[in-house]
Amino acid sequence: MFSWVSKDARRKKEPELFQTVAEGLRQLYAQKLLPLEEHYRFHEFHSPALEDADFDNKPMVLLVGQYSTGKTTFIRHLIEQDFPGMRIGPEPTTDSFIAVMHGPTEGVVPGNALVVDPRRPFRKLNAFGNAFLNRFMCAQLPNPVLDSISIIDTPGILSGEKQRISRGYDFAAVLEWFAERVDRIILLFDAHKLDISDEFSEVIKALKNHEDKMRVVLNKADQIETQQLMRVYGALMWSLGKIINTPEVVRVYIGSFWSHPLLIPDNRKLFEAEEQDLFKDIQSLPRNAALRKLNDLIKRARLAKVHAYIISSLKKEMPNVFGKESKKKELVNNLGEIYQKIEREHQISPGDFPSLRKMQELLQTQDFSKFQALKPKLLDTVDDMLANDIARLMVMVRQEESLMPSQAVKGGAFDGTMNGPFGHGYGEGAGEGIDDVEWVVGKDKPTYDEIFYTLSPVNGKITGANAKKEMVKSKLPNTVLGKIWKLADVDKDGLLDDEEFALANHLIKVKLEGHELPADLPPHLIPPSKRRHE
Repeated sequence: MFSWVSKDARRKKEPELFQTVAEGLRQLYAQKLLPLEEHYRFHEFHSPALEDADFDNKPMVLLVGQYSTGKTTFIRHLIEQDFPGMRIGPEPTTDSFIAVMHGPTEGVVPGNALVVDPRRPFRKLNAFGNAFLNRFMCAQLPNPVLDSISIIDTPGILSGEKQRISRGYDFAAVLEWFAERVDRIILLFDAHKLDISDEFSEVIKALKNHEDKMRVVLNKADQIETQQLMRVYGALMWSLGKIINTPEVVRVYIGSFWSHPLLIPDNRKLFEAEEQDLFKDIQSLPRNAALRKLNDLIKRARLAKVHAYIISSLKKEMPNVFGKESKKKELVNNLGEIYQKIEREHQISPGDFPSLRKMQELLQTQDFSKFQALKPKLLDTVDDMLANDIARLMVMVRQEESLMPSQAVKGGAFDGTMNGPFGHGYGEGAGEGIDDVEWVVGKDKPTYDEIFYTLSPVNGKITGANAKKEMVKSKLPNTVLGKIWKLADVDKDGLLDDEEFALANHLIKVKLEGHELPADLPPHLIPPSKRRHE
């Protein structure tokens, strides 16, 4: 007779079914996490509610740095064309937040129009008011790079209290809002001015919970000598260590990210390798976008749970009639003790708690009598989401990745280093001699032959044991020498002839010069006598 009860219970036990990861995240948030957030007024304290566009938007890259560090030039370098609203100069030129996004035609959408567009993930920026919205715009243009990612250009960070106040809006809070939603935060530094102003320090602290998204670029590095560059790099790491205050070292990319000739070309190879690493990192963003959104939702759910415990604990301590104001002051002052109590009672990690100082500031203006008591059912729903639904979405993320074609950012500067002789490492290391008619190992073969004939060859070949005696003189580890042997023994007979021995020595030289060994022997390195059998 209570069949409806059993049906409801059965529906709760059955896992949710989703077509895509984005749809799954949207539904889980709306059905399981949003009710908890609304009940305990999470949005007034931490972050506005998420909207559909937050789950569907392309990966975003946020550029942050002091004025004249090359943020706008960096965007121009990536997309290889000017964008509407772009201004470049040594003085503070960019005074607005510019979202550089893909669009069918080139043009600018002003901030007030942008925050009412439901297709864009910016609607909640409305809360920062007109002072900010007049300094916010979207530059849209048809560009292949912007097919895959969007880039947010920010005003140059100034030094001094006066400039900070005259902005008219909370600059650090706006950056924190973006930091929560973007996939990558790139901090740009100029190799000539490493001083970190008060405002920049405040900004980096506002990004503190997003270190996993943060990358640092030491730009304009071609303008200083190698010895100075080492000192500048050390000074930058020391300054960042003091502000970020974590034992892990932030990844720093060194280079000159524009299309002008290098002023001091001594470190060309270093700059090429660093640019390639940074490009690979940015190119991986579309592939990892679903995983990043999943990770951000988990972080948000954990914070929402802790927030619920804090609010319900404060509600529990409040008197019903008299002495509310004095009790409120006492609770705010003793918030650290309440944190410790919640930590012990619910076995919550200290890292999941919001900033104590910030929480105390926000609580000053709140009416504690309107807070809600603990509602275990809401918390159980979120726990169920974290324990079961998220685990299944993780499997879906991997499945989506395997079904999709290789997703990577294409076009602009990313195409310049992909193919042809100017691709990274072309003609170097194991690639040396790739375009030569003659076998590249041949020029050193007479030297290798002298050694070969001292190793007692039988029928023109030496044994592995004899080859080992010579090869270990390189002092390379056995794991590397084993790989070299495998590559050099082209006919797989367990012996080396004079050409294979010369090839082994060539590969040892490649490794000793600091290059990586290929996974398979490139065609141009195959000994001439073996090519006839190919």
